[in-house]
Amino acid sequence: MIKDQVQRTNKNVSIRHKWWQFHKDNPHVYDLVERFTFDVIQRGYDNYSINSVFERIRWHTDVETKSEHPFKLSNNHRAYYARLFMAYNPDHSGFFRVRKFRSE
Repeated sequence: MIKDQVQRTNKNVSIRHKWWQFHKDNPHVYDLVERFTFDVIQRGYDNYSINSVFERIRWHTDVETKSEHPFKLSNNHRAYYARLFMAYNPDHSGFFRVRKFRSE
């Protein structure tokens, strides 16, 4: 049982590190998270799904624009971007519903 908890914690730490590296290498992704999230907020939503925001980013980057540097969004990064948005925008804390990480 303890071994399983350690493995889950290590997995979450590894995902967090991968996300942070991706975020540093692709700061425009957070810009899109923020832009599209504020679009939703301006439409009057009190909460929304980060999954939908990610799908809109994918649509935007794959269909609406042509990027010189294509990238892939990992679904494993969604929770981190949701938390980052709420940390940077405390007036919208709770906009995305997030669960505790297993490592918390």
